[in-house]
Amino acid sequence: MATETLMAGPECLIENINGRLMVNLETAKILSAITQPVVVVVIVGPYRTGKSYLMNKLAGKNKGFSLGSTVQSHTKGIWMWCVPHPRNPDHTLVLLDTEGLGDVEKGDNQNDSWLFALAVLLSSTLIYNSVGTINQQAMDQLHYVTELTDCIRAKSSPGKHEIKDSADFVSFFPDFVWTLRDFSLDLQANGEPITPDEYLENSLKLKQGNDKKTKSFNAPRLCIRKFFPEKKCFIFDRPAQRKYLVHLEQLPEEEVNPEFREQVEEFCSYILSHSKVKTLSGGITVNGPRLETLVLTFVNTISSGDLPCMENAVLALAEIENSAAVQKAVAHYEQQMAEKLQLPTETLQELLDLHRDVEKEAIDVFMTKSFKDVDQVFQTRLMEELEAKLVDFCDQNMKASSDYCMTLLQDIFEPLYEDVKQGTFFKPGGFRLFIRKRQELKNKYYQVPRKGIQADETLKQYLDSREGMDAALLQTDQSLTEKEKEIEVQWMKSESLEAANRISEEMQKKHEQLMQEKEKSFHEHMKQLAEKMEKERAQLMAEQERVLTLKFQEKERLLEQGFKKESLKLLKEMKAIQLRNSESFPMCSIL
Repeated sequence: MATETLMAGPECLIENINGRLMVNLETAKILSAITQPVVVVVIVGPYRTGKSYLMNKLAGKNKGFSLGSTVQSHTKGIWMWCVPHPRNPDHTLVLLDTEGLGDVEKGDNQNDSWLFALAVLLSSTLIYNSVGTINQQAMDQLHYVTELTDCIRAKSSPGKHEIKDSADFVSFFPDFVWTLRDFSLDLQANGEPITPDEYLENSLKLKQGNDKKTKSFNAPRLCIRKFFPEKKCFIFDRPAQRKYLVHLEQLPEEEVNPEFREQVEEFCSYILSHSKVKTLSGGITVNGPRLETLVLTFVNTISSGDLPCMENAVLALAEIENSAAVQKAVAHYEQQMAEKLQLPTETLQELLDLHRDVEKEAIDVFMTKSFKDVDQVFQTRLMEELEAKLVDFCDQNMKASSDYCMTLLQDIFEPLYEDVKQGTFFKPGGFRLFIRKRQELKNKYYQVPRKGIQADETLKQYLDSREGMDAALLQTDQSLTEKEKEIEVQWMKSESLEAANRISEEMQKKHEQLMQEKEKSFHEHMKQLAEKMEKERAQLMAEQERVLTLKFQEKERLLEQGFKKESLKLLKEMKAIQLRNSESFPMCSIL
């Protein structure tokens, strides 16, 4: 389903009713139809700062997200608008507009903290929108960033090397963009012009000192620097005269400040070209259904009074998707086997060769669609289901062979036994004539191709069912002496025993073939698992290398600015990450 038809306009995704957050299930369901990777851009900030206007521009529209025109917060909860990505047709742009923070009428700072935490958890780019300059008041309004480690957990339980700090958060935290509205200062430092990014960097510089006031000054700045190593800043002039701001979305373009229009265009261009696909730890790409699961998981966790945990959310997501991956792999196996398998097969090996090829494809389907399969629980389930499907196909193959052979035997042998009933062979020498005819028919039966693996057993069953007629015919043949009849009886028993031994040997051979196939299946699972783990290891190493590089750059900046203690903290975090590198992928002990 194309995203153009999914949402004509924004809809409330997370309702905020009397301080209680609840997912609007109808809106969340829209995400389940988006199979493309999603780029999630979330905007947060104090109420009445023009957040919705910027989001409408990112959607390529003048209207959409509701713009308030009073001093009250207008947007409630979190609203979503999914639109085709203007720069990448393979991605969907998910825009989330949040309720304004700091609404005095709400009187619940904790509620704002949860909204801010959700914005961080769900976004790939987080836009913080405020009015004026980056001064201490602006920093005080951004106190939510200092509470992130109290609102979010990276892991379900602290590991022995875990530090409850930015090290575990940077890998899944979004890029940070600070937009400053109605900015009126000249961008200068020490008499020289500076860029908005340099202005932001200067505003985030720390002060020396250990007193309470200095610590309060440094806290939000330090958190922004450590949690969001990739930062960007945009400044905006006032869009129009104050009297026009009430109806800004209806204002003709020529009435909008041209510098503001240019600034908005630059902002939109950057966001649309630089915002990444939402990913989780380990390089897991998020699509619509995955985002839906994350929304439900995080909001339900908050509603239950617990802290949203990224590791738990990923595991909950993995539980759903890995189960689906097993079913898709099994369905692929069943479909391919049904299409390619011609029953009955001439030999069991013919079936097993096809099984091995199709099973390899099925395992690949599972590996492609699964992730975070802790202890290979779902892969083990897949192995068991594929093994059961193979047994089922073997049973079908045996039945198809038996049915075909029985029909064939009846066509070939019934005329002979009809002659026996008619008394054709009840004469001197009739028994040996019958035996000769029967042998000719057996040869004819053996010459028919593709009877399958039950050819001998079905022949024996058929002939055994006629044993009474054979014995009666023997006893009525007056040309044979009693001694000769006894010899013929022994010969018939010997022939039957020989056939039984041959069938027993064939059954043993089939059992050995199935055991060998089971071992080959195990090795194929292990081979593809090793390849997947190696790819995941490479992804993790690349992700952690990125985090380490950002940490190192921040550590060096802190050191240059004389903050040795904070620099050492970052160094400790970096060492913890490096230590976890060697423990992330223990040798597999599955299956």
